[in-house]
Amino acid sequence: MASGKRVARRLGAWICFIDESGLSLRPARARTWAPRGKTPIVRVAGRGGRRLSVAGLAAYRPGDRTCMLYRLMLHRGRKSEPKGFREEHFAALLDAAHQKLNGPIVVVWDGLPAHKSAKMRAWIASRSWLRVYQLPSYAPELNPTENIWSNLKRSMANLAPGSITDLQRTTKNRLKAMQYKPTLIDGFLAATGLAPP
Repeated sequence: MASGKRVARRLGAWICFIDESGLSLRPARARTWAPRGKTPIVRVAGRGGRRLSVAGLAAYRPGDRTCMLYRLMLHRGRKSEPKGFREEHFAALLDAAHQKLNGPIVVVWDGLPAHKSAKMRAWIASRSWLRVYQLPSYAPELNPTENIWSNLKRSMANLAPGSITDLQRTTKNRLKAMQYKPTLIDGFLAATGLAPP
């Protein structure tokens, strides 16, 4: 991590933390209000196979407003559809981030196979504006993007969407609201214990 911060400072680069998560029609459970002795029952249309994958990027640079980008991928259970993000999807996310942030990028991400594949390494080598550092084997507490997913899922607890498109619409609205709160994204970095770049 420290060498990544030094490289980012030297290049005037953005430090971007990337992670992915998944959501399904089965809502996360949380406490709720109900009359004493009457347990609330929520009916869920959770037919198997349908899920929503989300990839997100939290970008930090001294003197600039913190930024969050994300991509959604809908999986309807068809065999021809990818079940999650692959190399080309992460490449498209990073290209979009480079275009939006308008500067070099230092990426910090986990050891997902799509992050370490030969195809991804070749793509990374072809981008002069990109440096990549990997988090330790299992260290979700060091990735502020994990806190984005935690906040998102907590805000959707006990929500029972009627369809996968309802879930997609709600997820997009909640993430868009987070994008307009840079202090919230700064708080996710502070929660990791890492110092701002």
